[in-house]
Amino acid sequence: MNGQEEVNYKRIAEAIDYITKNFKSQPALDEVAEKIHLSPFHFQRLFTDWAGVSPKKFLQYISVEHAKQLLKEQAVTLADAAFETGLSGTGRLHDLFINIEGMTPGEYKNGGETLVINYSYAESPFGNMIVASTPKGICYMAFTTDEEKAIAELMHHFPNARYRQMTDLIQQNALSVFTHDWSRINQIKLHLKGTDFQLKVWETLLKIPMGQLSTYGTVAGKMNNPNASRAVGTAIGSNPVAFLIPCHRVIQSTGMFGGYMWGTTRKTAIIGWEAAKTDLQNDPA
Repeated sequence: MNGQEEVNYKRIAEAIDYITKNFKSQPALDEVAEKIHLSPFHFQRLFTDWAGVSPKKFLQYISVEHAKQLLKEQAVTLADAAFETGLSGTGRLHDLFINIEGMTPGEYKNGGETLVINYSYAESPFGNMIVASTPKGICYMAFTTDEEKAIAELMHHFPNARYRQMTDLIQQNALSVFTHDWSRINQIKLHLKGTDFQLKVWETLLKIPMGQLSTYGTVAGKMNNPNASRAVGTAIGSNPVAFLIPCHRVIQSTGMFGGYMWGTTRKTAIIGWEAAKTDLQNDPA
């Protein structure tokens, strides 16, 4: 992310944070623009360029009542059936692209001793990222503001692996979800280190369609383990692949968005951004 893009994202994040904290009062455009020290015209243009919708529309997407409605609707939709049969619209194809392959017991136990991991730093609409891959797929992806800290955290996940700082086609394909028509993206594969339970939770998250939300209890129910909400929450909190495994789509049953490993403002931004993209795809006019 270049200097100006970084400044713009920080302003967007600041605006989203203000909107989130004050959505009940439905803050006007002028009010939000003043808080981030921009003219209303400049703020409207900057925000719309980033989100694809106006700040007012975005406010609707991230309101608690809207979240509650999504949760209510999801209980009676055929989203799961659409996922299983491949009938999802273009806005939901993202969820059909990803395959999870768990690491072997040996790879899991020895901290990736036999693995060669490529890693690179990249831009996204939600800030800079580190993305890492093995020959089998993406093994790690995280938002970061500190490259040295990011590589240290990656190495903590795979302490015995060999590392190369380079961008490969696996990484490029995965990152294209932010900028390309998803129907033109090759299948994204994930090569993850996790317990059987964690892998099952992460796989279940992939079935939450873009623009939709779920709860910890619902995810546990989808796994036929309705009493495992707490364990599900722990597994979600240890998700090693930001955005691609959409833990950001899991919120509290009250409609509140709740916490997020990479920051609650970023979670709110992603939820609203996905809702905007889905709305535009469903109703391009």
